[in-house]
Amino acid sequence: LAALHAGAPRGSVALGSVRDRLGHTFANAGLAGVTKAALALHHRTVPPARTGATAEPFRAPRTAEPWEPPADGTPRRAAVLGASLTGTLCHVLLEEHTPTTTGSPQPTAVAAVRGGVGASVLRDGAGAEVPGGGEPVAVVGFGGRFADSPDADGFWRTMLSGRDRIGPLPAESFDRDLYHAPGALARGRSYTDLGAPVPVPDAPPAGLRIPPHRYAAMDAAQRLALDVATEMFARHGRPPHSLKGVGTVAVGSNLGLSRERRLHTGLCLDDLEADVRSLAALGRLGPDEVEALTKLVRDRFADPGPVDLPTSFDGSVASGIAALVGNEHRLDAVPVAVEAACASSLAALDVAVGRLRSGAADYAVAGGVELPCNARDMVLCSALGLLSHSRITPFDAAADGFTPGDGCALFLLKRLADARRDGDPVFGVLRAVGASNDTKSLIAPDADGQARAVRQAFAQVDFGPDDVDYLEAHGTGTRLGDRVEVAAVAQVYGTGRRGAPLHIGSAKSFLGHTFAAAGAAGLLRTLQAMRQATLPPSVNLSELSPDLALDAVPARVATEALPWPAGPDRPRRAAVSAFGTGGINYHLLIEEGTDATR
Repeated sequence: LAALHAGAPRGSVALGSVRDRLGHTFANAGLAGVTKAALALHHRTVPPARTGATAEPFRAPRTAEPWEPPADGTPRRAAVLGASLTGTLCHVLLEEHTPTTTGSPQPTAVAAVRGGVGASVLRDGAGAEVPGGGEPVAVVGFGGRFADSPDADGFWRTMLSGRDRIGPLPAESFDRDLYHAPGALARGRSYTDLGAPVPVPDAPPAGLRIPPHRYAAMDAAQRLALDVATEMFARHGRPPHSLKGVGTVAVGSNLGLSRERRLHTGLCLDDLEADVRSLAALGRLGPDEVEALTKLVRDRFADPGPVDLPTSFDGSVASGIAALVGNEHRLDAVPVAVEAACASSLAALDVAVGRLRSGAADYAVAGGVELPCNARDMVLCSALGLLSHSRITPFDAAADGFTPGDGCALFLLKRLADARRDGDPVFGVLRAVGASNDTKSLIAPDADGQARAVRQAFAQVDFGPDDVDYLEAHGTGTRLGDRVEVAAVAQVYGTGRRGAPLHIGSAKSFLGHTFAAAGAAGLLRTLQAMRQATLPPSVNLSELSPDLALDAVPARVATEALPWPAGPDRPRRAAVSAFGTGGINYHLLIEEGTDATR
């Protein structure tokens, strides 16, 4: 800070912190600081600081001071600094703004954010200023790992295999004695034991020097993302630290990582054991039975290790996934976690594309990771009736829910003009990301809300729905969800001017629903399909649901791979949808790149 203000007069910059009044409010700390600075500008008063020795040119006012305007007539200005344990630093600049009426300035002032992460601009109600535009964004690297698919190429082979990768979950991730109640709704149980799990890496990728004790404390999602990021950079063909400029790493994930859950369980083991022993005091169990049950508790809920080490915290922070990717690959990039339920991956891409278009970032890593093939998620989704009793079958007449699947996909992005300037491979071009929230309910889909996201995407491009060949659907595998999704598609794509049917499919039919990674899985499938000039099929489709208004588009759901011919005067184009609980809707438009076969 002193270096930033080098040359300023002695004591000319007041320094303070909201924490001397409120303490450290963690995720809310930065917002608390912005609020304090905005109020100081509004009241034209420099707030006092209770503590803190300062170095030149700073001073720590002990009492409130009138904030006199600068002598040169410029507005009053303030800055807010934020720092995180993952190494992220953010510096936000604010200045006063005095709205005027018919003749005289008003006596109050509001703050306008002039910069910071995302280069967002806050206005006083006269209009939202949207940075950037529809600038194309190139995919210059990608990687993925899903069930029976160790990399992105294996993923594509799975898409062409004609069979899903869904099966009984391994005992180490799903204890059937405790959690399985076949075919029935039961409290604390799942009526199915099927999923599409991914083995968790047991060693860091080659070239990353991570101490064994730190790697052991990492969450499974962090380990998986590190491996996929390494594949992504390898496909880009250049060392990650050679990327120029400032970057962003935005990873969609579940904010409650498995590592944190296990640590919480470990803290409760003594209480669980005490509960078991209390049964003996009530005469319900004999001593031998108590000891056997106590041992069972300890075996089933194994001690996860100490909870008071820095590595324990490191493995419990969702933003740590993005931070690990950035730090271990030596990127000058801001890491953020993005949580938008099952739309998290496309929400992360939205953040990344926005940063690139605004000029706040020169490159970005974006995607998603989640491993829902575990007892907690199985039981929770079963309690809500969301899981299929057999297996997920999007668009089928017998569709009765989804099957969970583990997975991760990440994409390296640059502005298309920059990618061409730098000689990067261009595997695909992101043209638009549309988003909406229908605010209907927790899990009920809404066709109008989904259609708004689709229309918003097309508002950013110079082509229409008739020019899109393929839609990678969200495809939840419920008759209601599938019906509503196709109805929303028909609202925008059903113009009646299509020269050929819109092809619709979903990666979920092969790999299950990967939650926060679902949108990334859909984008990876679409990207690979474009590179191979092949329209990907769906699997396990026995009888098309009569609820689907496919003729209104018109559209078709393919059950076998088909050639994807290029248009006579345009590139291949596709769309990817992802929807999240709470009514979050995303729709992405993509077209093939110049390096489709690399």
